[in-house]
Amino acid sequence: MLIEERILTLFRRNCQHTLTYWSVFFSFGMSIAFLGPTILDLKCQTGSTLQEITWVFFSQQLCLLIGSSAGGAFTKTLFGALIALFFSSLIISVVFAIIPLCYNVLLLAVAMAVSGLAMGIIDTIANFQLVSIYKKDSAIFLQALHFFIGLGALVSPLIAEPFISEQCMSSNSTENATEILHHFRSGYRSPVILPESSPLSEPAEKASVSYAFWIMALINLPVPIAVLVLMYQEKLLPCCPSSTPRLLDKDELAMETKAPEITEIPEPQNAGHGNIFSCCMNDNLRGLPVTFFVIHILGGMVLFMTEGIMGVYAGFVYTYAVSAPMSLHTKMAGYLNCIFWAAVTAGRLVSIPLSYRFRPVYLLIANLIGVNVTLLLLMILYTNRVFLFVGTTVLGLFISSVFPCIVAYTENILNYRGCATTVLVTTAGMGEMTLQVLVGSLIQNKGSYVFLVCGLVFGCLGFIFLLCVILCNRIHRNLTGASKKAAMVEAPPAPASEKAAPEQKVAVIQPESIKCDTG
Repeated sequence: MLIEERILTLFRRNCQHTLTYWSVFFSFGMSIAFLGPTILDLKCQTGSTLQEITWVFFSQQLCLLIGSSAGGAFTKTLFGALIALFFSSLIISVVFAIIPLCYNVLLLAVAMAVSGLAMGIIDTIANFQLVSIYKKDSAIFLQALHFFIGLGALVSPLIAEPFISEQCMSSNSTENATEILHHFRSGYRSPVILPESSPLSEPAEKASVSYAFWIMALINLPVPIAVLVLMYQEKLLPCCPSSTPRLLDKDELAMETKAPEITEIPEPQNAGHGNIFSCCMNDNLRGLPVTFFVIHILGGMVLFMTEGIMGVYAGFVYTYAVSAPMSLHTKMAGYLNCIFWAAVTAGRLVSIPLSYRFRPVYLLIANLIGVNVTLLLLMILYTNRVFLFVGTTVLGLFISSVFPCIVAYTENILNYRGCATTVLVTTAGMGEMTLQVLVGSLIQNKGSYVFLVCGLVFGCLGFIFLLCVILCNRIHRNLTGASKKAAMVEAPPAPASEKAAPEQKVAVIQPESIKCDTG
């Protein structure tokens, strides 16, 4: 059988929860991918420069970072997690609906900031809930979770592509494209890209791109409805009769863990992570080896680089393709985003069975080597239009599963007792936020080729950080193994009649001592 019956049983037991968390990640994917192919239309709509539009990316990623770090506060109870997911997914639909009304870049930045906050909350809660439910079996479910990011990210460019306007980036000649990008790089500000004599008017352009956003808003509406249905099933809605939800609260957990026969039951969803600040200030972390903290930092830096590459590539590959020397037709360049997110989606789908057969560290090494080799070939063959599409596909396949693999690998190293999920999600958001702004500024000042140079530099740094994580894992295992042996040697011998009970008690209580305090 391809998948063990035990894992299938776990999935059936938590089917509705899992499918709901997957669906909210579909919303996340739609929100993260639509800016790439519509960036020039939004530039025309707001009468701004490319650099100003780049700050819209920054506002979204900054609030995504804030939402990611604060999202752990909602995981203390199932009600808190689900109500946060409901409002976050609903906010995404509302933002899609109002983007066509944002005729000023500041209003657009505010709208994207609100959506980024919702995305960050979704990111942390969905990852955390699945890790809490499935523990050491979470890798395969995290791969599926991030498959739905790719699916949502594939849908939004496909919806936007028919509505991409050729008025902002005239496709009648290569000269027009080069001239407009020259204006981008020189910082030239013009409320309308087209000459005043152009018969094509800006309002028609706005109306065309508006349809794409309104369609995406409608497609996303079933997601908050699915969360609402789950809350109804768990009897967490105020209109439902009062009853105890299936998720154990802290008091019930404390009562149940006293019973010796169920001490090995997996920890509930409300224990373990909290927000990033409570993790850092927990007094119980003081006795841990320094490698415990270094693993968090290094794992976060891997995602800082790789998620930054993904955000940069999705955000600027269209702009790179329509500029010289590629100078692709705008409609053809619009397909690059679709191809990239289709490859990400396919890669995450393929990674589901692969994560079941191979350890996450092997997948991580193979993926990061593939990312760097592909970016190097894209730099070498920078004038080859065919390889731009091939390289985009291959890059999406390799980079697709880095996030779920590093989360599963790091949590496995720390034995699911640390703050890895929250730290990693937050650091990934920081990478997308800072690297997109950095690359956007460099493209305007240095030219579009720097887009690929930066990607290769980030990829090499990500691979170096991964090797450091692997090395730190070996050191951490030696340190924690030595400390356990020392504790056994120094412990006074217990009476024969009471020896078994204390050993069992230590096996249960010792892991609790290094959890994050979420209370």
